[in-house]
Amino acid sequence: MPELAPRRRGLALAVCSAAILMVGVDVTALNVALPAMERELSASVSGMQWAVAAYSLGMATLMLYAGSTADRIGRKKVLLAGIVIFTVASVLCALAPSLPALIGFRILQGVGAAGLGPVAMAIVAHTFPERHERTRAMGMWMGAYGLGLALGPVVGGVLVDAAGWRSVFWLNVPFGIAASVIAVRSVPESRAERPRRPDPVGQLLVMTLLAPLAYGIIEAPRAGWTAPAVIACFVVAVASCAALLAYERRRTEPLIELGFFHDPQFGGAIAAAVAIFGTFGGFFFLTAIYLQNPLRMSAAEAGLWMLVPAGVLAISSLYAARLAQRYGARSLMVGAGVALAASGALIALFAADSARWLIAVEYVLFGLGVGLSSPLMITAGVSGMPEDRAGLASGMLTTFGRSAFAMGVAVLGAILNAGLHGAPLTDAAAFTSAVRPAWWILAAGGVTTALLGFLITGKQAADPEARCA
Repeated sequence: MPELAPRRRGLALAVCSAAILMVGVDVTALNVALPAMERELSASVSGMQWAVAAYSLGMATLMLYAGSTADRIGRKKVLLAGIVIFTVASVLCALAPSLPALIGFRILQGVGAAGLGPVAMAIVAHTFPERHERTRAMGMWMGAYGLGLALGPVVGGVLVDAAGWRSVFWLNVPFGIAASVIAVRSVPESRAERPRRPDPVGQLLVMTLLAPLAYGIIEAPRAGWTAPAVIACFVVAVASCAALLAYERRRTEPLIELGFFHDPQFGGAIAAAVAIFGTFGGFFFLTAIYLQNPLRMSAAEAGLWMLVPAGVLAISSLYAARLAQRYGARSLMVGAGVALAASGALIALFAADSARWLIAVEYVLFGLGVGLSSPLMITAGVSGMPEDRAGLASGMLTTFGRSAFAMGVAVLGAILNAGLHGAPLTDAAAFTSAVRPAWWILAAGGVTTALLGFLITGKQAADPEARCA
């Protein structure tokens, strides 16, 4: 791709950032709206899990296909289609008459979002080929996501208190319209020189892996782990995983390029994405419920508190590249993992202590952990990949991250649901006891991030040519 003028590159980064901003707003704004949704739609804990996870699953199952399709027909086309679908689905979610309808529209919203994350990431990667510029651009792109996370709870909380939870979805509409206009005018078209052939069988197997797995985890606390439907879901998921690996290994142009995992840095980045985004999804889901039920905060007050981790995440993402140049990517990744682990450990140890200063410390550490590690993890995974497979590589990285986000909501939410033993969410003692194991899992995710960060940011990682040698 010919080098673009600085102004054109800035505009391309702006539209990619606007696209991911919508996704960020949607994540945290909806979490703040969960208790209001619970009351109006008579939703259980599992119902709230589905309202969050359905979106992430719809996105994760189609991200790889969106990435390879963008490589084939053009990244700008797929990005525009994703923005339009996401915006229309947001309107439908705002008008949903019931919880099942909302879950269905959330899946559609995730389908649109599938064309935003990996494709926007690939556009940024192609637009900024030099490593340090790319790290800085990725930091700004992740910063836009963080800004969306920060705006979501505050604006969403005010909207929920003033106009109800449906207003949260109307919030996406102006962002979608603005992003569409900017994309049409400013984003350059790009595609792979040798497009990959479609892989519908592989895509179907991804769906039959993730959807039953999430269903089994979410519904097991209610139906029982030995319920026939739950067992059947896990059997289907395992069989789909085995079939997917066997089928993709035989294909010349698979949906999932298993050969990428021969690169230890890419495989390590995938594992780090799972650790980071799995804890990320579970943390925001549980935090929104904790602040508004046991602590009995209003949606607006809870939104202000959720601004703390989200705002720190946004700011630290912006400075991650600069700090990595000064202190080294390895030191920063390990430190981010330690911060994430410390956050989970503090919450687990002092879960019964609702002192505001302690909550602030825990949330700041969490924001630092995710905000600093995410852009460095993304850069480590995408840098050095073949240029004509940038969409697929970024799609794989983002798919595993978004899948982990959904599974984080499923697993940590299931722990809460099982531990309550029928007690209401407003019972502070029951909630604290039920959720403590989930916070220890979050701490373990931080330790994993630190260890993987140490491994994927070594000397070879600093030299893309060495990776491809």
